[in-house]
Amino acid sequence: MTQPQHFLVAVVTATVVTGAAGLTARQPQEQMPSNIVKNDLAEQYVHLVLSMGHHDPDYVDAYYGPDSWRERAVREALSLPQIGDAAAVLIAELEQIAPESDRHGVSDSDSLPQLRRQYLQRQSEALRTRVRMLGGHALAFDDESDALYDAVAPRHPEAYFQETLATLDARLPGPGPLVARYGAFRSAFVIPPDRLDRVFEAAIAECRRRTLDHIDLPEGERFTVEYVTDKSWSGYNWYQGDFSSLIEVNTDLPIYIDRAIDLACHEGYPGHHVYNVLLERHLVRDRGWPEFSVYALFSPQSLIAEGTANYGIEVAFSRDERLRFERNVLFPAAGLDPSRAAEYYEVHALVGQLEYAGNEAARRYLNGEFDRTAAAEWMTRYAMMAPERATQRTRFFDQYRSYVINYNLGKDLVAGYVETRSGGDPATRWDTFAALLASPRLPSGLRD
Repeated sequence: MTQPQHFLVAVVTATVVTGAAGLTARQPQEQMPSNIVKNDLAEQYVHLVLSMGHHDPDYVDAYYGPDSWRERAVREALSLPQIGDAAAVLIAELEQIAPESDRHGVSDSDSLPQLRRQYLQRQSEALRTRVRMLGGHALAFDDESDALYDAVAPRHPEAYFQETLATLDARLPGPGPLVARYGAFRSAFVIPPDRLDRVFEAAIAECRRRTLDHIDLPEGERFTVEYVTDKSWSGYNWYQGDFSSLIEVNTDLPIYIDRAIDLACHEGYPGHHVYNVLLERHLVRDRGWPEFSVYALFSPQSLIAEGTANYGIEVAFSRDERLRFERNVLFPAAGLDPSRAAEYYEVHALVGQLEYAGNEAARRYLNGEFDRTAAAEWMTRYAMMAPERATQRTRFFDQYRSYVINYNLGKDLVAGYVETRSGGDPATRWDTFAALLASPRLPSGLRD
């Protein structure tokens, strides 16, 4: 899922070829500690996530396990208190599993079995928090993001953004508010609706080509792109299983040229589509771990998913590579002036430095310090969002709340993790990035 952006285009479709056990709340059984997560615990987790889907329509982002598990969740129809009680039992059972170091005397916190135990426990804790929220328990923005996504975004006052705004003001001189001047500047870089297909298909093809140079994907992986309206997000990947995705692009507002690469990478290659394909291939099929056949949206997994999807744009393209490809391929395909590509991305990079302003607006809005109008005005002033886009973003806050931290903070955490381990070497960066995509590592583990 990508955040709200500007889109306007007719509806088209393009194709790119490229089980839970019954659960009752019981007391954890006394047993000798083990470092192995048994699949019955993982199946209990899947059952709880599917059960949550009947109380929260956004909760189950993807599921491709046995149909019988979904049917059982429908048939049992657990209440929120029952789900919360069962989650508490599951967490207690996972806590009894001994770390690797207890068994071998050497810490091995990076082993996949250990990462799996940590993942299941933290995902289950987030599920229990979501149960409490649906039951009416209010959390402050930072407490909510910590409980759901295993991370807290830094705070930034107005002064943090002033230097960038001053630079942008000098770069876009003229009368009127800065946001209006920025909007006028960007208006020359809108992809015409009748050219969207060719631009987006060219971007997808290049992102896929670059990804396949470094990541081995299974034969037959594929996704379909559809254009939709009246959504609070700009793009969404609905993973279908069997190495396939449905990618929806919101067309409510104009689509600017930078969104072609951003969406092709974020939703497709090497972003959400590749992330889900690798989880299915390596963890569900190869290892038989059923918990990865379901994706709970309001969970730590989302910070990894969104962070890798955003950082994946930079893994696929260096700044110079992207500029060259846009100038030589995408600008001409869109009928835009290629000689202005460098100018556009210079300004685009400056505005990118303001992205944490959206987090501040969400924090203050959800904490009750801003009403909708004040939150939209903040984003117009400090994040350079056009008023209609800022209002759309508040709809995103209403629906997804503190989820907004997963995009920028997630990207920063993933970037720090990958860059530290790769030492800046491009080939090693791809290897480290791919390994992260195919692992159950938590956001807190990115800081280690």
